[in-house]
Amino acid sequence: MQHIDLQPFDDYLRTHRLIPERNRQWCVRWVERFLRSPESRRNDLVAEDRIRMFVDRLSADNKLRDWQIDQADKSVRLYLFTYRRGRAERAEAEAAPVSRCEFEKKAMPAGEAGVGAIDAMKERLRIRHYAYRTEQAYCDWVRRFFAYGCECSADVRSPDTVRRYLSHLAMERKVSSSTQNQAFNALLFLFREVWSIDLGDMSKGVRAKRGRKLPVVLSVEEVRRLFGCVSDSHALYVKLLYGSGLRLMELCRLRVKDLDFDNRLVFVRGKGDKDRMTLLPDSLVGKLRAHLDDIRSLWEQDRANHVAGVYLPEGLSRKYPNAATEWGWFWVFPARDLSVDPRGNVVRRHHISGKAVQLAVKNAVRKAGIAKPASPHTLRHSFATHLLMNGTDIREIQDLLGHASLETTMIYTHVVRDLRGAAESPLDRL
Repeated sequence: MQHIDLQPFDDYLRTHRLIPERNRQWCVRWVERFLRSPESRRNDLVAEDRIRMFVDRLSADNKLRDWQIDQADKSVRLYLFTYRRGRAERAEAEAAPVSRCEFEKKAMPAGEAGVGAIDAMKERLRIRHYAYRTEQAYCDWVRRFFAYGCECSADVRSPDTVRRYLSHLAMERKVSSSTQNQAFNALLFLFREVWSIDLGDMSKGVRAKRGRKLPVVLSVEEVRRLFGCVSDSHALYVKLLYGSGLRLMELCRLRVKDLDFDNRLVFVRGKGDKDRMTLLPDSLVGKLRAHLDDIRSLWEQDRANHVAGVYLPEGLSRKYPNAATEWGWFWVFPARDLSVDPRGNVVRRHHISGKAVQLAVKNAVRKAGIAKPASPHTLRHSFATHLLMNGTDIREIQDLLGHASLETTMIYTHVVRDLRGAAESPLDRL
């Protein structure tokens, strides 16, 4: 068996103290297990996909507990995204006939010589205040596009290459329409904003048509069964997902000041930088108050250890330089360990990982014996559907969900109609 030297990684953990000392050896062991797994050798997948496949395989092992799977996920992410800082992607590119850095340099227009396409794209995305996850997704698609151009020896700045690549995704990779459209949006941004190349009329012919799909909705009884199978450590935020109709990252990014206990409201900093108010369930008020008392000791510990404050948007951090260390701006669901801010390279406490919430819901769905492909977003769909079934006005639901268009909210009327007045099968009349 090939020896894997993880001593430098172990030394890095010891020096930077990103995790408790008692967990360091287990972190190294999980990384070693990942590096020996078949998923780590899938060079056709990006790092996120390899981690997801590895964690899914661990989840299928009934001997492992939820906290162990979460520990494995965090350990691998710490190794790939914090310690290696992207060396995994560069190593894959070096195996190609032309290295990624060399290829990007050739592909750049003369006016931006010496600046990599990925770096230039990140700069323009941040200037336009795109979300960090959007930045990650767009840059990953550009890397894949460069790799495709290397394999085909094609001119990556040609619209024809874009058309062939999107056809490759649809015909050979069999990606969904939403995935194909995301790839197109990333390449459109690269051509227009980085290379100043207009794709012309070609942009109208490569978007995949998306059909109407009804959301997955759990019945009231299925929601009860799911809550009965959620572990105590995850129950509070899983119930808040359903009780307030939050998106996954809206839940993760909740701050203490966003909870209005007196008026039973949650202030949500939503998708697209749009704020809204939604319901705070009465049944969770006492549990949330107790939870805030618990995490306040963690906030006080960070202040005593002079840990950098929580992340704030750059404009707010300049306007209110002390806000990041104030209790009101602290996360409602903070991470247990410190981590490195991927944009500022500052060690601070981040909010809980969205992956941890996804795993908690996935394991609860499996234990409850629910056959539907339920996810955290399914609880948001169920929140809207059950409100509609109870007679809540559709426009009020639109406001609670934060939908810009009423047409988006109207999709739940079709679900309610199917649940309430399902037609009787002619077989039952025989």
